[in-house]
Amino acid sequence: MTSSEPIGKTPQPHSSSQSSSPSDSPSAAQSSPPPSAQASAPSSSEKNEAAPAKDSKITEFGADEKEHKQAPVGLAAMLAVLGVVFGDIGTSPLYALKSTLLLASPNTPANLSDLLGIESLIFWSLILIVTIKYVVLIMRADHNGEGGILALTSLAQRVATSTRTKILLGFIGVIGTCLFFGDGMITPAISVLSAIEGLEVSIPSASHLVIPIALIVLVGLFSVQYYGTGVVGKVFGPVMLIWFGTLGILGILEITKHPYILLAILPHHAILFLYHHGWVGFRVLGSVVLAVTGAEALYADMGHFGRTPIRYAWLFYVLPALVLNYFGQGALLLSHPSAISNPFFLLCPDALRIPLFVLSTLATVIASQAGISGGFSLVRQVVQLGYFPRMRIHHTNANEEGQIYVPEFNRFLMIGALLLVITFQSSNALASAYGIAVTGTFVCTCCLAIVVFRRIYKWPAWIVGLVFGFFFIIDFTFFAANALKIPQGGWVPLVLGVTLTLMMSTWKKGRSLIRARQKQDSFPVGSFLARLPQSRTIHVPGTAVYMTATPEYVPSSLLHNLKHNKVLHEQIFLVTVENLDQPEVTRGHRIALQELAPNIFRVMVRYGFMEIPNLPRALENLKNNGVDFDGLQASYFLSHEMVVRSSVPKIALWRMWLFLFMSRNATPARVFFRIPADRVVEFGVKIAI
Repeated sequence: MTSSEPIGKTPQPHSSSQSSSPSDSPSAAQSSPPPSAQASAPSSSEKNEAAPAKDSKITEFGADEKEHKQAPVGLAAMLAVLGVVFGDIGTSPLYALKSTLLLASPNTPANLSDLLGIESLIFWSLILIVTIKYVVLIMRADHNGEGGILALTSLAQRVATSTRTKILLGFIGVIGTCLFFGDGMITPAISVLSAIEGLEVSIPSASHLVIPIALIVLVGLFSVQYYGTGVVGKVFGPVMLIWFGTLGILGILEITKHPYILLAILPHHAILFLYHHGWVGFRVLGSVVLAVTGAEALYADMGHFGRTPIRYAWLFYVLPALVLNYFGQGALLLSHPSAISNPFFLLCPDALRIPLFVLSTLATVIASQAGISGGFSLVRQVVQLGYFPRMRIHHTNANEEGQIYVPEFNRFLMIGALLLVITFQSSNALASAYGIAVTGTFVCTCCLAIVVFRRIYKWPAWIVGLVFGFFFIIDFTFFAANALKIPQGGWVPLVLGVTLTLMMSTWKKGRSLIRARQKQDSFPVGSFLARLPQSRTIHVPGTAVYMTATPEYVPSSLLHNLKHNKVLHEQIFLVTVENLDQPEVTRGHRIALQELAPNIFRVMVRYGFMEIPNLPRALENLKNNGVDFDGLQASYFLSHEMVVRSSVPKIALWRMWLFLFMSRNATPARVFFRIPADRVVEFGVKIAI
């Protein structure tokens, strides 16, 4: 084949990327070249050169790429948004006001001014943090339609002015991601537990069954994740539509009896509460933030639904329902201070408490499901961006790319949620562990947004400083208030976040050291191909696919094949998988093909961080460009790395142990890249770092 002009659109510049092979980078041979390859070994001066064998052109194409789909609009889209996006924040009325009031006045009923002050704090938190910061501002910053802290990190890194700044922004994004994982573990525990606690109001004699029932519900919830959300998702929207309608109606019925509670809309009640209560008022902020948990989900799920349906659903249905319910609970407490034991369920008439208990349980399951599904998507992103080892990822819907199941992460969340319920025993106690993860993510998102709005959207520095400086002060104040709860349970997400951050940074560091060592020990492809005609290498029929993370160097698996089998296949593909820091690959740029020598090709296969690699499917597109590639007959040669500690180690001993532990538990390359097991040949290679 002769190289042709690029097919389709003119190739556009790609964002920064990283390459991956079977172990995210190829294995490099530590020994000398095999006898049959001696003719191709470059001299010492040539080892530092990686020029291509000839001046061949690069063809870019791809038939299986997916441009970002435009999110649907209309009532159907808004119904779907209700079922997925707002589950977490929509179940906050179950515990937020109760936890806040008990912290403000644990021994005596709250007086009128205190009640108005706390209601005002909750109302203005919903307005400032969720509505203005996220719905109005942050959701403007989409990365090819995708949202979430990793997408925001990618945008910020793209306009970084130095390598050090880029690393710092990446570290902020990693911290926010790890805290989000902590939030994802606590959400199912506190949501389900708070709903099951409704039994104590509906059937007081069954209060001893709250913990066992909560554990059973959680086990059932995580057990059905394997089947995906496709079928269950059809009922999510209608259930949440009824749920938010119920919240609003219950609130209105009580507000009409005590409309005085509506004065809480005035912000001076919140200011006076903080002023008069001083240190206690500061501590109360740690529980007020429970009312805005789930705000990050609005941004993270933007890629699935688009910003318009999320904004409309929030502004015209969810926000009014939440505000009415919080004010309704406050109105109830004006006349019945003893209702502080469970103001949400006591809003409801006695005859309807059992149906409300069932509805709230369904709503918390849906809220938990949304958090779990979001965690699966985030795991896929961190794996694709190279911050975590490969994990098994299963599609649960043949028509929906975003519906995935990650069994290892699912077990991790389930065990964590069960331990939290057993340890804390009540939603009020568990609330102490909840806020710090949420507020930590808020702070990280705000820091990244400052860079994006200044560099990408070209906002004047004074406007960025004024707007996001204001929100940073609010976010950091909430974070500091929640830091006071570390001894009571706030240490849980903090320890989890620190542990995951160390794991992700260690994996990133270890992979970079391996790639550097492989480049040091490898041979340039150009020199290898230049000497190949003079060698006595035997060519056998067939197609060989060699994977490498450094396309300018000869894969060690190829050198090992020469050393042990002393043959080369008639058709050779040197394949590198690039993980781009963008959600999806743009149309026509899945594959870049370059013919280096007769029947020897360099192939770059690109994936965004929202995609799951399927290498055989991608290579099948070669046939559409005139290349004779038979996927059923091709043999895939992979390198299995055996990492050891070098005589002059470049990584601490404890991080080396952690890296090896993660490496041993990583999903095999053939599984991650979806290569048929009967087409794979692996060579073991020792690498010292």
